[in-house]
Amino acid sequence: MKILFLGDIVGSPGRDVIHNKLAAYKKEESIDFVIANGENSAGGSGITPVITEELLSYGVDVITSGDHIWKKKEIYDVLKVSRRIVRPLNYPKGVIGNGYTIVESANGKKVGVINLLGRVFLEPMDCPFTRVKEIIEDVKKETRIIIVDFHAEATSEKVAMGWFLDGHVSGVFGTHTHIQTADEKILPNGTAYLTDAGMTGPYDSVIGRQKEQIIEMFLTQLPVRFEMASREVEMHGVLVEVNNDTGRAKNIKRVQIKND
Repeated sequence: MKILFLGDIVGSPGRDVIHNKLAAYKKEESIDFVIANGENSAGGSGITPVITEELLSYGVDVITSGDHIWKKKEIYDVLKVSRRIVRPLNYPKGVIGNGYTIVESANGKKVGVINLLGRVFLEPMDCPFTRVKEIIEDVKKETRIIIVDFHAEATSEKVAMGWFLDGHVSGVFGTHTHIQTADEKILPNGTAYLTDAGMTGPYDSVIGRQKEQIIEMFLTQLPVRFEMASREVEMHGVLVEVNNDTGRAKNIKRVQIKND
């Protein structure tokens, strides 16, 4: 089966390119399942119930997130009941929402999706390595097809997670830094890996925000209001082909689609 994983959706420009391009790309590539990181889809920070339903209606099957998932309090009630949106698994036990989900794909196969949050240069969290190890065998009882969104800052931490999970999951794809890396590979034991899937949003920007404002902040070190950029919008991610029975990745390629 073919699984498309989309990098961080940033604001309405990111949602617009998914609306305009996702359906045609799914048809062109015969894609069976779509995962998208949506933690920045509401004005560049957070996600709302309305936007959740919007993204699902465009053809996204599961929405992953990260440290900004809590920015819009109205999403809390959705996290309590929905299996189509997940928060990072390694928040303290008892926090609302699910850190992983299992959803049936268009071809009738179940896909497990696990969301993890890094700890290097981010707020202290439970160990993502330990927490994913605790639940991975439970997910395997239902499906061998498992995709991990590792929302992390440090390249080293993401690379380490790829090696740690090689042979245990179908793919480990990084999010959070908004810049797509060029290190896509299939690791020796069959796990597809990419350090960062990139950003689905405006690229005439600094990771989605108006570049002039970000430059001013760096020059002055004074507080500056960051506003969404809107031009040169692209949908970035990674497409992986997985064996239905073993869950091992067969092919991987980066995706960059302009909203023209």
